[in-house]
Amino acid sequence: MTHPSFPSTAATRLLRELKIPFTEHQYRYEEHGGSKVCAREMEVPEHAVVKTLVMEDEGGKPLVVLMHGDLEVSTKALARQIGAKSVRICKPDVANRHSGYLVGGTSPFGTRKAMPVYVERTILDLERIFINGGSRGFLVAIDPAGLEAALKPTPVEVGLKSPE
Repeated sequence: MTHPSFPSTAATRLLRELKIPFTEHQYRYEEHGGSKVCAREMEVPEHAVVKTLVMEDEGGKPLVVLMHGDLEVSTKALARQIGAKSVRICKPDVANRHSGYLVGGTSPFGTRKAMPVYVERTILDLERIFINGGSRGFLVAIDPAGLEAALKPTPVEVGLKSPE
């Protein structure tokens, strides 16, 4: 049963439909706060907070990249690993159209369009991850095996240390 204060989103509906266990967590959302604010508010390591990034290749074909909160995506390495000429982050309005979610509340689960999903390989080694549940300030905690079962992502190695 859903908690009265937790939003019902396409993401949580999909996870329930697939019978993938998860817990729901809300935090005070800050515009442009990203995974750093998320980790601080929830008192979890930023490395366990997973960012959902909607990107596109040179032809405008959308894709989703899941990355540790404390790392950036090397778009050059990603393009090379997926056989694209180039990859770039989508503009917010384009990302919103592809995913069906508002940037800041983008979940990889239950997206409007089916898109290939790439996951930084080391995310799958974590015990538990915190990933957006489809609304700003709303995360789901899930075992990476559940993420694999729901999304069948392609593992990649494209993480770069974020410049401080």
